[in-house]
Parts: sequence; structure tokens; C-alpha cells
Amino acid sequence: MAIRFELVKEDPRTGARVGRLVTPHGVIETPAFMPVGTQATVKAMTPEELYALGAEIVLSNTYHLWLRPGEDVVREAGGLHRFMHWERPILTDSGGFQVFSLQKIRRIEEEGVYFASHLDGRPLFLSPEKSIAVQNALGADIIMAFDECAPYPAERAYVEASLKRTARWAERSLKAHARPREQALFGIVQGGMYADLRKQAARHLVSLDFPGYAVGGLSVGEPKPLMYALLEETVPLLPRTKPRYLMGVGSPDALLEGVIRGIDLFDCVLPTRIARNGTLLTHRGRLVVRNEAYARDFSPLDPECDCYTCRHYTRAYVRHLIKSDEILGLRLATIHNLYFLIRLMKEIRRAIAEDRLLEFRDAFLERYYGEMPHRAF
Repeated sequence: MAIRFELVKEDPRTGARVGRLVTPHGVIETPAFMPVGTQATVKAMTPEELYALGAEIVLSNTYHLWLRPGEDVVREAGGLHRFMHWERPILTDSGGFQVFSLQKIRRIEEEGVYFASHLDGRPLFLSPEKSIAVQNALGADIIMAFDECAPYPAERAYVEASLKRTARWAERSLKAHARPREQALFGIVQGGMYADLRKQAARHLVSLDFPGYAVGGLSVGEPKPLMYALLEETVPLLPRTKPRYLMGVGSPDALLEGVIRGIDLFDCVLPTRIARNGTLLTHRGRLVVRNEAYARDFSPLDPECDCYTCRHYTRAYVRHLIKSDEILGLRLATIHNLYFLIRLMKEIRRAIAEDRLLEFRDAFLERYYGEMPHRAF
């Protein structure tokens, strides 16, 4: 078996749980946040720095690695782990998100998706079979079925047709998977913002007995309360004994609310992307260090943080670097933001183990936002 999921502790008041996801390249303590390394690198970071932050798994992108350097190059290098000098687990997405994000240069058909390359305009064709073949060549520990992420908002008729096709693509992905003993293939629950369609999708995927399940098509512009409501409808239908992954979610509040609703894995470009724009995650909310107010602020980015950046550098210095377009500024901000979320997940696991998750959530968000928003739990 490519992976093994062990349930360690379940929260008696919510759907949250602590687990261990055992893979060929190491163990992931869940719930966990995955830094995004789209093109076989987490921007501005070395693998050794990611190890030091406590990252146990990273995500890379099938579509982008297929275009460059090409899956054959990665295979010749000995697989993605060796190519990018990362010894811990890797998850590759299927390219399905690019079906959503590159809407202006793609055409969806039953057999697959026709793209014009965003790099040079050349014609491309990505199908479930091709996506799985590329992921087999890359050699990630966890790979994803090919799917379509419906836009928000979308008419029900469109989502129904998309979901039926995605269901057929899930079956084709399973049939095409050539390395099931080495790589775990996850199915992806779609269905737009329609709870009944998401339930239908979950039941169909469970019947196919995937090693794990993702919830996709959320965090695409819909209000967060709607996302949480759809998770409450969907996640209980997924097997208790298999890992659950919420795709593309990484804000601190959404991580907490996702965990409470039974999610084990998360990924998002948010911490690295906003770092490059000079925005930091702190226990008191987001801090835009580029602002003039921090020009003479010689305190750490976050006084409650013990990351490398906060132990050695000030807001004024990081602001100076970023305003001066110095690469070190982006690196220091990235280190901090990734550490902030990885440590948050560690604290969440501890709170679940000690039966105080809801109290931890409320205290954290009260400081983060300065007031207590309405809570469903």
C-alpha cells in the first residue's frame, strides 16, 4: 500500500481528529498544512529551510512540471524527490485546477482538456490518462485524480454536467494508475455550491474505494460560511479511516474551521504569495510591513513568534529589504509566514489531543481578528 492512515485521537465535540499518514517518504502528522512548491520549489526556500520549519510534505503541480522541464526529465533525474532534493513526502495535483484557472485558453471535451500553453501558445491536451501518466513519472507519494473545478458562481445545469464528466474522469484515472503500490491516488469531491451534488459526488467516489479523498472546488470566491456549510454536508460521507484533504485553503481561520469539520490536509499559496507582497501573518492579524508605520519599528514581525526571522530581525529591517527589492526580505517574510501556519497546525494537534480545540479556536481568532465572529460550533 502506498500510504497508511492511522487515527490517533478524535475530538468528542467536533469532527476534528489527529492522525499519522505513513508514506514511502516519511510520516505526516495530521492535521497538516502543505507548503506549495508549484514548479518543484517552494518559492524563496531551500529544502533544508523547510525541514527546519517543520514542513513534512510539499505540493507540486502536474501541469506546470509537464510543460517544463517535462516529466521525462524528472524521471531521468530519478523522480521528483531526487530532482528537487526533497526527502520527505510530496503530493502532486492533477492539473485539474488549471482547467479552472486557465479558462480563457482551454476547451473541455469528454476526452480531456485542450489548452493553449500559457508559456508559448502551443497546443496541449491533458486527459485523465495523461495526467496520471505524468504523475506516475514524477513519482509523488500522493497523486490526484483529474477533475474539473467548476467556477463560482455557476448554474446548476453546468455543474451537473461537469460533475458527471468528473465522475467518469475519476474512474478513468483509477484505471490509468500504473503505480498503486507506490503512489496513493486520491479522488476529488466536486459539485460546486450545491450540497446535494457534493453528496452525490462523495458517495460515488467512496464506492470506487480510493486510498484518500480531497474536497475540491471550494475557496474559489464563495463566502467562507458557505464553504463551511458544504464541508459539514460532505465530509461526514467520506470514510473515517482514510485521509481527507481540503484543496487550496490556507488562511488561519479556514484551517481551524476545516479541522473542526474533519479535514486532515490543507495546501495554499497564500503564505508565500502574500510574503512576497510584504504581508505577514501574526497572532494579531495580518501586518503589512511595507507601510510607513514600521519604518522605525524595531520589534519582531510577531512578538509571539519564535521563527528564525522573528528571533533575529525587526519590522524596520524587513521593511527596508522589501522596499529596496532585496531578495532577503522576501525570504525572511516567507520563512515567517510558513512557520506561522506550520506551528499553528502543531498547536491545533495539541489542542485536539487535550480536548480543548474549540477553546483554542475561539482564543486564537479573538486575538487574530480583535473580536469574536459568530461560530457554528
